[in-house]
Amino acid sequence: MEVRGDAESFGTGGCGGHVVPADVNFFNVPEAPGKDRMKVPPSNPWSSPLGVMSIYEIIRARFLRSARAVANIDVHDLIPPTKPTVFDTAVDAENGLIELIGQHCYPWRVRNNDSATFADHTCVQFDTTSGRRRWCIAPASAPKGAIWRLVRVGNASPDLGRTIPFFRYMALRHPTTSISKIVPKTSLVEHPPLLEQSVNLWGHDPVRMPEVEIEDIPNKRGRCAIVTTMKNEGPFILEWIAYHRAIGFDDFIVYTNDCTDGTDTMLALLQDKGIVQHRENPYREMNLKPQHAALQAAEEEDIIKNASWVTCIDVDEFVNIKCGDGTLDALFAEIKDANMIAMTWRLFGNSDVHLFDPTPITAQFQRCAPEHIRKPHQAWGFKTLFRNMGIFKKLGVHRPKGLKSQLWKEIKWVNGSGKPLPRDMYRNGWRSTADTYGYDLVQLNHYAVRSAESFLVKRDRGRVNHVDRDQGLAYWFRMNNNAETEQSIQSRLPRMKEVLAQFMEDADIAAAHNHSVACHRRKITELRATENYSKFYAELTSPRVEKLSTLHAHFGANVFLQGPGTVPDEVVARAQDGDWVFTVEREEETQH
Repeated sequence: MEVRGDAESFGTGGCGGHVVPADVNFFNVPEAPGKDRMKVPPSNPWSSPLGVMSIYEIIRARFLRSARAVANIDVHDLIPPTKPTVFDTAVDAENGLIELIGQHCYPWRVRNNDSATFADHTCVQFDTTSGRRRWCIAPASAPKGAIWRLVRVGNASPDLGRTIPFFRYMALRHPTTSISKIVPKTSLVEHPPLLEQSVNLWGHDPVRMPEVEIEDIPNKRGRCAIVTTMKNEGPFILEWIAYHRAIGFDDFIVYTNDCTDGTDTMLALLQDKGIVQHRENPYREMNLKPQHAALQAAEEEDIIKNASWVTCIDVDEFVNIKCGDGTLDALFAEIKDANMIAMTWRLFGNSDVHLFDPTPITAQFQRCAPEHIRKPHQAWGFKTLFRNMGIFKKLGVHRPKGLKSQLWKEIKWVNGSGKPLPRDMYRNGWRSTADTYGYDLVQLNHYAVRSAESFLVKRDRGRVNHVDRDQGLAYWFRMNNNAETEQSIQSRLPRMKEVLAQFMEDADIAAAHNHSVACHRRKITELRATENYSKFYAELTSPRVEKLSTLHAHFGANVFLQGPGTVPDEVVARAQDGDWVFTVEREEETQH
């Protein structure tokens, strides 16, 4: 049964006095990819879902009271043949009521752009477990007070041991010229029952998903590579490379743009000496954000094509391996057959260090967020170390993107404790949850702020990926976490310092490094001499802001969205420990 009508001002059909868009409008296709689905054009009331809550009761009273059984599905739904039938099952069920659970299905593609038919639908989403609830009822066996509604029957419990599945044919419900407009094709896989039904029941020749084979990768460690972007990071380059070399990374490809502190000179020198590969960031020619342009360009580089393991991390992120001897080999030995590792951020603060010091940041900054801290939103973001075996089409900032869904079963993705991640993260996941975070084997130490003086330079430089967003006090507030002392990386630093000392024995490298340090100091002096940055520095180093950096575990999400000014002084004065929470109302939309 499918019911349509005027939804103006009726219950579920009305939305702030406006007509709900038609069922075929992309607004009503929640799995449709892209933000444009929320841009809803004017709706026609005659094609909108009827909002009258009592319509099912009206139909029951007028037409269906004496029916043996009634199944509530839409014209785009089909219940596969069953024995006993869905109606017989309802008659035999407790309370005369069973649930029907609908699974969305889709064509892979419709041949020659013809209109889709039932028989074209051969695919389902591999990562969706929820279904559309409907029901089938035998009126004579139902409780007297049962009330028929859209997705359930009120005052009656269905016999859950007799639930029957059905398929909802989405390209019929939401006609479209491109299937990718109503569902991410990276989530689709062929479903044998649908394929068999298409061929054997309807004699159809549906368009099949293309076959994809996994790349034949030798079962050995191979080379491990890092892709990164930099702008004015000169003083911090050598430590970052030395550390990651020391734990087992073999290759580095670095994209830079608009540098003024000797970063380009340093990286060109390191390339000449065979330590890194350096490239100018082509973001202007590609009309992309710098980080996205770099990743796209890196996909064509031999250093990435030939790597067995790849990750995309920044110069303020350090892979902190906490098992064995702290090397990649120790990590690989622990994760065994896994081919993706989510390295969850541990946000390190400035440890109340105000002045720039060119000594290693991994030694200077030892205070950070607690392990179990859901907010700010970035606290459990992760980067992914993944085996380069062709399961995904392209590099991504947090994880590889463009899943070849035919290969989804090949994914063996674990968190930083070696525990498998759920399939609903395979396509778009970029941050951990209370159920998926883990730090036992590996974490990503994220030194986003460093010293207060260095943060002035970082703010002046601007963000690499979000070039239009200011790294002001709100950013410092979110990312400066000083609640706990965390020293697990310290035992790995002697090996890093050995590699760093080898670099500095080269007079050219030492000169380039010292030049960048001098440029950094000059920039700090220049910025602190201005009224704007002088006031900003005073804010960063104030007792109030320093105390706030220890209280993050007590704040709700809206506090981080709206900034430190929303926290009253009496809350700032509260003790760091204890089971208390402070939050505020959300005043306006704030971008991540």
